Amino acid sequence: MTAPFIPVNTPLLDGNEADYVAECIRTGWISSEGPFIKRFEQAMAAAAGRRHGIAVTNGSVGLDIAVHALGLETGSEVIIPTFTIISCAAALVRAGLVPVGVDCDPATWNMTAAGVEAAVTPRTRAIMLVHIYGLPVDLDPILALARKHDLKVIEDAAEMHGQTYRGAPCGSFGDVSTFSFYPNKHVTTGEGGMILTDDDALAARLQSYRNLCFQPQQRFVHEELGWNARMTNLQAALGVAQVERLPRTVEIKRRIGRLYDEHLAGLNRIRRPLPRTSYADNIYWVYGVVLNEDVPFDAKEAMRRLGERGIGTRPFFWCMHEQPVLRRMGLMLNESHPNAEYIARRGFYLPSGLALTDGEIARSAEALEEILA
Repeated sequence: MTAPFIPVNTPLLDGNEADYVAECIRTGWISSEGPFIKRFEQAMAAAAGRRHGIAVTNGSVGLDIAVHALGLETGSEVIIPTFTIISCAAALVRAGLVPVGVDCDPATWNMTAAGVEAAVTPRTRAIMLVHIYGLPVDLDPILALARKHDLKVIEDAAEMHGQTYRGAPCGSFGDVSTFSFYPNKHVTTGEGGMILTDDDALAARLQSYRNLCFQPQQRFVHEELGWNARMTNLQAALGVAQVERLPRTVEIKRRIGRLYDEHLAGLNRIRRPLPRTSYADNIYWVYGVVLNEDVPFDAKEAMRRLGERGIGTRPFFWCMHEQPVLRRMGLMLNESHPNAEYIARRGFYLPSGLALTDGEIARSAEALEEILA
């Protein structure tokens, strides 16, 4: 009998999710006007140590609105990690800004202060920090560079729910921060996102942009163009329940990471995630592996072989400086980032969802060992 397929992610919805969603349906508050919206915004802001939370439809549009609200001059350069999701570069391009990529550290997979410093030019106006996969960016030296050069800081904490940097919550750094609530995140609302800031005036702009720039005096007279990016009360109800269980979620994720480490400790043909650095313990948003040079095939082939064994996987991000859509725009043409290029081709992640069982972890690790034998 064939063993069941193990998906790369299955969320865990075993708290108050069903009760809170039922309350929305019972009361009729299903739109963006319902009471769970404010509760969710306040809960996420509190979890990240922020004054304001603005709920939106997804993390990508959160980046769009956050970048737009900063009001950076058209043509300004913004430094980003090349090893990230397209949403980061897309938000800049849509705002008329120029993304400038930096390479990642081969061990943490995050952008480095040395890379950022080398990329600063007289046209640089901001840095977009993106925490990758489980460990945060080493923030202190990069934030120091931002202060030195008077640069805005956008923090993409989409994968860092419950993570900290030197004890301070991820999502609490920079001028504005964003989260995503896609089903594979530690807090999920199915789809959804959140923008956070401590700046009262910026928060007011973000709230207006999120809601089509309606004006309280005359609703349908518009001074600016905004987005219809409102989260529904149904989604926010899920989010409130998910934030309630966030400490337990972090424990589960770290246990998944430890179990994979134990099963794969003797496999010397891969690089496993760092369990910790001097500034953070890994939160294992996903359990990523990178094939060593002696493996005679790439991540795509490894994923195909694992799929044949019933193991779900997902590739690592593809580098921004190698994205066809950006290159056709004449962006990031002369950049070379060997660390990111290597892990993009040789990296992928194993099943990492919160509902993963010990047996599924063992089976996934065994399958990986088989294809690399």
